[in-house]
Amino acid sequence: MTTSYGTGAIWLAIVGAGVGTFAIRLSFILLLGRLDEAPPTVEGILRFVPAAVLAALVAPSLVALSAEPSLGLSYAPEKVGAGAIAAVVAWRTENVLATIGVGMAALWTLQVVF
Repeated sequence: MTTSYGTGAIWLAIVGAGVGTFAIRLSFILLLGRLDEAPPTVEGILRFVPAAVLAALVAPSLVALSAEPSLGLSYAPEKVGAGAIAAVVAWRTENVLATIGVGMAALWTLQVVF
């Protein structure tokens, strides 16, 4: 793969992204490390981080853009079915490990069926 960017520009982008990521993570450690206890608002917001991360990781594999412009979205029925089952488990149990486990088992079962 060729690019019009030079080696120095590519390394600058990589190092810049790494420094930016480190600075963002360090800011939370420094800000919340000074407090004996996090404010209730922050704790309430942080409760949703695992669900948001799981959704961001799973959603692209459930529905993907098709390579052909006329078809739009494409999906596999077994993945959508397993995602629906996992969503119900997540809603009922509020347990991330149970959601992942049941979702994986459902996906494997539905892949055998379809």
